[in-house]
Amino acid sequence: MLSATGWGTLAAGTVLTGFGYALGYGEAAALGMACLLAVAVAVLWALPAPVLDAERRIAPRRVGRGDSAEGVVTLTNTGSRTRRGLRAVDRCGEGDITVEVPALRPGTAHELRYALPTARRGRVPVGPLRLERTDPLGLARRMRPYGDPDTLLVRPRVCPLPVLPSGQAHHVEGPASDTADDGSLTFHALREYVLGDDLRRVHWRSTARTGTLMVRQMVDVSLPHTTVVLDTRQRAYASEDDFELAVDCAASVAHAAARSHFPVHLVAERGPLLHTDGSGDDGDALLDGLAVVGRSDLKSLAAAFDGMENHRGGGALVVVTGTEDTRGLGAVDRVRHRFDRVTMVRVGAEPEAAREVSGPRPDVPQLHVASLEDLPAGWRREAAR
Repeated sequence: MLSATGWGTLAAGTVLTGFGYALGYGEAAALGMACLLAVAVAVLWALPAPVLDAERRIAPRRVGRGDSAEGVVTLTNTGSRTRRGLRAVDRCGEGDITVEVPALRPGTAHELRYALPTARRGRVPVGPLRLERTDPLGLARRMRPYGDPDTLLVRPRVCPLPVLPSGQAHHVEGPASDTADDGSLTFHALREYVLGDDLRRVHWRSTARTGTLMVRQMVDVSLPHTTVVLDTRQRAYASEDDFELAVDCAASVAHAAARSHFPVHLVAERGPLLHTDGSGDDGDALLDGLAVVGRSDLKSLAAAFDGMENHRGGGALVVVTGTEDTRGLGAVDRVRHRFDRVTMVRVGAEPEAAREVSGPRPDVPQLHVASLEDLPAGWRREAAR
């Protein structure tokens, strides 16, 4: 196909050739013929399809917001001729990423690397990859797609936080996961002895029967439960960046609990978002789910607290919101007695006093966060309170 320059050259050549022959201007006709000849040579240059193998991968496929991710393309010339004038064009989100390809000798391979955009959360479609062959004047090009589209998942940024000390969510027979922290209250299972185990926990009867030193695995029958309310209302935040920061804060709080294999319940004004029971690798599931959370047009946050009056009690309630519209925040007061502690994280510039009227009672601790780097210090002070 002709490029914009190629179409312009073709039109100019046609006009000059016709004008020159019609009016007897040999110079104009010669210039027009030169333009037409250049277009013809460009088409013949770009016409042969390159005999190449192309493979594209994303490394890594899941990253935190702002972290680096790369597209890695490996090109192999499987033909018998050296290939020049190639460009790799990869579609990424709403734009194209273009990388020049050096000359490829027969049987050789070359690896291309280019940065992928990670400034915003979400699923970023990548591909399909296209290889373009153009003539030296840029008049004509030939495109050929390779492979299937792929997806880069940009997750929220997280910072390391301690888990807030709180009441316990009790389990009759303890956690069902072998990854639960060791405790001293309830027998969970038998397992093989590892260096450092307390010899008082050796189960001699099983050891004699199996011929392998077996010990009792003891766990605590209760785990701190964390409920995170994320305000996704557009009117609650002064800017899109403030909302992204709020998602980062909620992800940091939830990930800290999930990393310690503690249950996490994450809700918004539109309803529950995610729930983990403290077993397995819940931290990645939380980050993957929060990667695609968007903003809502609802006016009030009150619906996020519906049903919490029936919460069985205990645990920590963390509310993450902005500093603009506060409608619905007063609903914290009707459920706070069901939790051992309540903390509110306000993202953005500190609100004016007038904006606090519809919020919860003043004795609810509030952390004002202007950047993710501000969260750990204030969170640690709240954890030590």
